[in-house]
Amino acid sequence: MISFIITCFKEGRVDGLEEALSILQLIRISPAETKLIFSDQYNHHIIESLTWVLGCEFRNHLTIKSHVVLVLKSVVENSKSSFLERLKPELFEQIMPLMRQDGSVTQEGLKAALRLLLHVCPWNRNRRKMIENGAVSTLLDLELGQLERRSTELVLGILFHLCSCADGRAQFLAHKGSIAAVKKRIMRVSAVADDRAILILLLISRFSRTKIVSEEMLKVGVAAKLCMVLQNDCATYLKDKAMEILRLHSDVWKDSPEIDRNVLTRYIKGNTQSL
Repeated sequence: MISFIITCFKEGRVDGLEEALSILQLIRISPAETKLIFSDQYNHHIIESLTWVLGCEFRNHLTIKSHVVLVLKSVVENSKSSFLERLKPELFEQIMPLMRQDGSVTQEGLKAALRLLLHVCPWNRNRRKMIENGAVSTLLDLELGQLERRSTELVLGILFHLCSCADGRAQFLAHKGSIAAVKKRIMRVSAVADDRAILILLLISRFSRTKIVSEEMLKVGVAAKLCMVLQNDCATYLKDKAMEILRLHSDVWKDSPEIDRNVLTRYIKGNTQSL
């Protein structure tokens, strides 16, 4: 089936592609067999061919493109680091639009696309290509919609990696609903989401803090939510991160009626004395 898909790509024909992709997705292959099939020797051709399929037009595009993303995820998850750090930009150019357009892929396909992006995020070159293709704003728009728990965790995980780059943080802050969207997920989704969301806000606070950013965070309730984290049964390391964010913005937040001043003063002073 993989050879057939590659042949279709080389010959520029789409007849039989839907059937081939459906069968490939349904075949159950053991982990050992998967590693043999998706070897570095063929992965370049497989990804190049599947990327081409994503750019083609089909009558039943929802099914076909969802199958393609699921197969791409399997290829990526079974590829070596040396291969993943050399992914071509065309892959990201085709995947990002799928997440922007309603009805482009199924929910299963969307989740597979998110898993794929999260898997390749550790490499700086991939993060750069994703940012260049508008990944930050696309992911934030998704998060402002109605996502299930696991999808939210994946989105926040990818945003964390992208916000480790200056350009990623710039895109994040350029999106009007970014800070509010991330803050809203704290203590409302899962411990994994709490971790990613607080770390995103910490990256912004450490490296992109301005008076305007501090005021926006205060306006949308970040300071108040962090005080809640400190007072609730959250992991110690998350409380430490929350305290760091509060300390970084304390010059703007300390006199605000939006937060419990006693809580803010107690934790900031306690943390300062321990330094």
